[in-house]
Amino acid sequence: METRVIYPGTFDPITHGHSDLVQRATRLFDHVIVAIAANPPKAPTFTLAERVAMARMALEGLPRVEVCGFDELLVDFARARGARVILRGLRAVSDFEYEFQLAGMNRKLSPEIETLFLMPAEQYSYISSSLVREIAALGGDITPFVHPRVMQALLQRLGKNHEEIPKTGRQDIPKRPAGNHEQ
Repeated sequence: METRVIYPGTFDPITHGHSDLVQRATRLFDHVIVAIAANPPKAPTFTLAERVAMARMALEGLPRVEVCGFDELLVDFARARGARVILRGLRAVSDFEYEFQLAGMNRKLSPEIETLFLMPAEQYSYISSSLVREIAALGGDITPFVHPRVMQALLQRLGKNHEEIPKTGRQDIPKRPAGNHEQ
């Protein structure tokens, strides 16, 4: 029997942390479905179609991975796709309360579907899509956090040019002299 897992999220945009979890899931499951939620209440930076396309590009070459969008109740989507496991990432203790609540609600709605939590590799544990968007908007270097084509798409959406962003972050903000601790 083929074991299928659904890894849901907004993926706005997909990061190396997300890709790490997908890659590790391919070692645990026969088929990994990266399910990108439409999630209009979050007002995503990218359309659902754009997020699906970026995820497909970032995950290209990973075996047994499917990327698709959805706009229905997650447990209904999982059931329709034949998945009996929902994969969720936990970066820090702060994620746990929210994820615990979601897992409990999903169990109540569909007791036959389990939730599995994975932690990303340490080098990705602090990355989030919202932080990546904020760093990019403020002119910081996001190359360590996302696929190069995802970076290009985000910078284009924000009206930034990659050449404008130095590798070491913004250089136009003067540094405070040592010992100057004005409030």
